[in-house]
Amino acid sequence: MPNGDRIDVMDARLLLALIERPRSTTVALADQTGLSRNTVQARLAKLEEGGGLESFERRISPRRLGHPLTVFAAVQVVQRMLDEVAEALADIPEVLQVYSVSGPTDLMVQAVAADADDLYRIAGMMLAIPGVERTTTSLVTREIVAYRTTPLLRRLLQTPTS
Repeated sequence: MPNGDRIDVMDARLLLALIERPRSTTVALADQTGLSRNTVQARLAKLEEGGGLESFERRISPRRLGHPLTVFAAVQVVQRMLDEVAEALADIPEVLQVYSVSGPTDLMVQAVAADADDLYRIAGMMLAIPGVERTTTSLVTREIVAYRTTPLLRRLLQTPTS
């Protein structure tokens, strides 16, 4: 990316076009953005290398995989065992994401479950991990705002450049 690790206006235009049509070819993206094919190709490569473009894994609804319940678990751990706990959590297929957070909680875990019994099993697996001291689990009743970056990209396009 031209500005170190920051996405600039040209990158934002390119990313918005890619969000609009994820299967677009480089040529199609060039046509859509008014950039040359070589510029599009170079910028996409720099975004991938620099971490501006994360996994191309499609977002698959866990509900469609038989896991309609989503939970967030606040996990307190023995500090010296944080890495081991994180590795063990990554081995649980129902764990979608783990964040290290500040405050009284050490980790915030997003997980999915098939039903209440399955949730009980998963919570038990988390508690059984050596180094886990306590968990507090909250059941998601409804997603209000889905994960998104489009508004940030659009705002970047509206910010005057200096």
